[in-house]
Amino acid sequence: MNINEVPQDKKNFKDGGLAPRKVMYVTADDGQYTQTQSAGWEAENLVLEQAWNDIDLQLSHERDRVLRKEISPIAYFMIKSRMDIAILASYAGKWQWQVRRHMKPSVFEQLPEKVLMKYAAIFEVNIDELKTFGH
Repeated sequence: MNINEVPQDKKNFKDGGLAPRKVMYVTADDGQYTQTQSAGWEAENLVLEQAWNDIDLQLSHERDRVLRKEISPIAYFMIKSRMDIAILASYAGKWQWQVRRHMKPSVFEQLPEKVLMKYAAIFEVNIDELKTFGH
């Protein structure tokens, strides 16, 4: 792509922030490769917006499940932090089956403070927010 063809379709996201600028490698007027920044392009911004909408739907669904006591707050905060069970298990130093077990409300309520503190640190929330989410 030529440096003069780099898309600059700025997009305001719903949080008020602009789409992040990114570095692209392009051909300069002299034929050499160089770097330039792009504000994005319309198709890319549309896909990003759809992805964020999907995450919002997942969060809403998990919040409802926590409120109905079908799942523990760990599931909600895992999605909010854009993790999956494998990533969360890795950060927590647990097996995936242990993390799945901790997502059961009855097990979550019995977790030791030390384990809850580890999850709270991973999710960057305070322990009270983790323990009382959905109550």
